Amino acid sequence: MQVSYHGHSVVKIKTGSKTILIDPFISGNSLTDLTASEEKPDVILLTHAHNDHVGDTIDLAKTNDAQIVAPVELANYLGSQGLNAIGMNLGGSHEFDFGTVKYTKAFHSSSYTTEEGDVIYGGMPAGLLFKAEGKTIYHAGDTEVFGDMAIIGERNEIDVAFVPIGDFFTMGPEDAAYAVELLKPKTVVPIHYNTFPPIKQDPEKFKALVKNTEVNILQAGGTIDL
Repeated sequence: MQVSYHGHSVVKIKTGSKTILIDPFISGNSLTDLTASEEKPDVILLTHAHNDHVGDTIDLAKTNDAQIVAPVELANYLGSQGLNAIGMNLGGSHEFDFGTVKYTKAFHSSSYTTEEGDVIYGGMPAGLLFKAEGKTIYHAGDTEVFGDMAIIGERNEIDVAFVPIGDFFTMGPEDAAYAVELLKPKTVVPIHYNTFPPIKQDPEKFKALVKNTEVNILQAGGTIDL
């Protein structure tokens, strides 16, 4: 399995047979190396409804007949747009043909703004656990640190965790480093920083705060082989 980071919160997972995109904010993302028209995902996983996470989901799903998995209210909206969207909720898991998805808590907000300016309620924001080929990936979504991350860490042997460090809208470097202590992943990758002025951060600061876990600061397009 190959896992790659593509700026902001965009993560791509390539298993033996499928390509999965998490939060594919590509168009308008100044830090990504991807071009939306060139991506061919089989599956799109969404953590919450904010536009900088839903991103190019609608066009990508239409073009590639991709399956979407999202929090249920967001999935209902995307389904109303004619897309193949499966809605899940916090604590729920399901074994799909591409791997197992489980939604976890995230403390944030969630709404989608249409091109017409309508604001669509997106339900609860979430993190997600993805398991395939004997490996476990945790994508925290947008969140503050919370104590139940310890439960996630205790009950899952996380190979790589993607955690936001940008501050302002999510946890910053100090809280993110504490989150790593709770999650106990083998490797952590900082995400959701430097895309916009309010979330400018030096990832080396985060790295210096993390103890007992490998910190892999990936540039856009950087990969980890699991």
